[in-house]
Amino acid sequence: MPTIETHTRKIIARLERDGRLNIGGGNHDKFEHANRPDVLVILPRHRELSPGVARDIARKAGW
Repeated sequence: MPTIETHTRKIIARLERDGRLNIGGGNHDKFEHANRPDVLVILPRHRELSPGVARDIARKAGW
């Protein structure tokens, strides 16, 4: 089973490489893709994420 990345900066870098743009947010960052605006990836502003939250973000991003 592959390991899930839980470090927030690495997740943000991968989201941006995939073409997602940070559209802001309050306590969370919201990432939207130009081709798929209906799928919004929400990322909490923590240094490390729990494996379950990281897995959910990876699923929504299509990784």
